[in-house]
Amino acid sequence: MRLPVVGGRGYIVSQRVRKAIIPAGGLGTRFLPATKAQPKEMLPLIDKPAIQYIVEEAVASGIESIMIVTGRNKRAIEDHFDKSYELEAELEAHGKAEMLDVVRSISRMTDICYTRQREPLGLGHAVLCARSFIGNEPFAVLLGDDILLSEPPCLRQMIDLYETGPSSVVAVMEVPWDQTHKYGIVDLDESLGRGRVRSLVEKPAPGEAPSNLAVVGRYLLEPGIFDLLERSEPGKGGEIQLTDSLQRLNLISPLQAYRFEGRRYDVGDKLGFVQATIDLALEREDLSEDVHNYLLHKLQNLGEGASRTTS
Repeated sequence: MRLPVVGGRGYIVSQRVRKAIIPAGGLGTRFLPATKAQPKEMLPLIDKPAIQYIVEEAVASGIESIMIVTGRNKRAIEDHFDKSYELEAELEAHGKAEMLDVVRSISRMTDICYTRQREPLGLGHAVLCARSFIGNEPFAVLLGDDILLSEPPCLRQMIDLYETGPSSVVAVMEVPWDQTHKYGIVDLDESLGRGRVRSLVEKPAPGEAPSNLAVVGRYLLEPGIFDLLERSEPGKGGEIQLTDSLQRLNLISPLQAYRFEGRRYDVGDKLGFVQATIDLALEREDLSEDVHNYLLHKLQNLGEGASRTTS
């Protein structure tokens, strides 16, 4: 067993990552009016809410406890992961054993607790809200808008990297250069080692990004980040940006970028949400054939329509 090591600001950092934060306090304005009265995190990808995919990734990666940082009108998230006595009794009474097992498994996945972000003051502030839950341990942050699919899970791969030599890790992927203004962008210094981060920039203006490597919603952080977040001034949009504090943390303790290789869906974007729904449906035994045939039928009709237009 490895001994704990001293992290940034003198924190004693255990090598074992046990806890995770899932920020879920956003207003979901990109999906209005659907999100007027329900959390965007509960919008279903077929028959499973988006946030359940995030929780499942954390559990499959070895996370034992999760804090979901919520906001107003987010009680549906808590209800989803809670035990539902009435529903379970109804399913049991009607002999629906398979669905009963599905429902029960949701409330048994892991230990989940909640805290409220009273104002939408940014991702950095949401992480800071979970400080007392984390204590002096390394921890993961998983953003609900990013569905990352791979085997093993992205977070598990990041934890494996962390355990080889503890330092904070961010997951990155290449994005089109004309999309870099939508992301936190990392600049790597390969002379210091593979994946060593030189700097981070939050949503750089078009043409000013140092690279096209974007942070894609998975972080593995040392607890020293909390002191930096606490002293952080509002950045872009008047919010406390996690990226700004990560840049300062990088001056104290080396920050690594993990190049994620797998599938990523931005389900906070309408097109990304549709893409995820179609791809996931094509992978399900109960839907794949019908969905495949439907898509072929639609494409055939579009092709015939285009031919009639040009003739």
